Amino acid sequence: MKKSVLTITLNPSVDKSSSVQNIVPRLKLRCKAPKHEAGGGGINVSRGLARLGISSDVFFTSGGRTGQLLEEILQTERLHTFPLDISTETRENFTVTDTVSKEQYRFIFPGGKLTLKEQKKITDFVDRINPCPDFVVFSGSLPPGVDPIFLSQLVNKCKAKGSNVIVDTSGEALKTAIEAGLFLIKPSVRELSAFVGKDKLEDSEIEQAAQRIISRGKAKIVVVSLGSGGAVLFSENEKIQVAAPVVKVKSTVGAGDSMVAGMLSVLINGGDHKKMISMGIACGSAATMTEGTGLFTKENAERLFNDIQNQK
Repeated sequence: MKKSVLTITLNPSVDKSSSVQNIVPRLKLRCKAPKHEAGGGGINVSRGLARLGISSDVFFTSGGRTGQLLEEILQTERLHTFPLDISTETRENFTVTDTVSKEQYRFIFPGGKLTLKEQKKITDFVDRINPCPDFVVFSGSLPPGVDPIFLSQLVNKCKAKGSNVIVDTSGEALKTAIEAGLFLIKPSVRELSAFVGKDKLEDSEIEQAAQRIISRGKAKIVVVSLGSGGAVLFSENEKIQVAAPVVKVKSTVGAGDSMVAGMLSVLINGGDHKKMISMGIACGSAATMTEGTGLFTKENAERLFNDIQNQK
């Protein structure tokens, strides 16, 4: 039976991207016409899965004119969406690339608060899911004012229904979710360091931190993202490190979400952990080859995956 996926995005966005020559203060900067694309961790994971030919259910909050635009964008991508109407405006994020220096500037806004009534509606949605999907992905930041405990409560509800839960977030939200117990997490070195209360972990400490999470039963798989260095996967009996291919980086927006989509695509099809991390790195690297917030193309991801598989 084909495995099912639900992504949940509590703080989505419309991502606006453009470019300009020479970012300097005070002057009016004449940018190119902006692109508008759907954003938010879970939404991007679903968009990435769709590029790989895998369907998923997409739950997200949506408010105001920006929320309406977000829904329209997702309709054009033919995703199976479940928007929850909220009283505050869905946020916009802005990314601009300096075409001379090739530097990219990312402006991330906080998003609107969720009322307790709206949080209850999210809980009710999860309660109504029957049967619960094989995989549930919570990805992205929490809206301002939402207690991280709320995320762990949702995680526990999905686990109780038999779902494998993947969480990709940071800070207190990640800490609280890990304590609830997860199937897979994908922290960066910085995020893992913060989790254990250190400024930066050395290589040996990365393994110790990951294995401690696993031995405590707080995650079955820990994939630590090393940025341009690739990633390393830890499970109870495995350590698999895979280097990232060398590519021309145009944008880093959505690379982490693309990595989650790539890994999930292999899990859904019953692939092993080596293929899983390799496809994750391939999709994440392919996303950096795309300008703005466009994620990756299937062609680039598959080509990079084959390159990684052929690494000695």
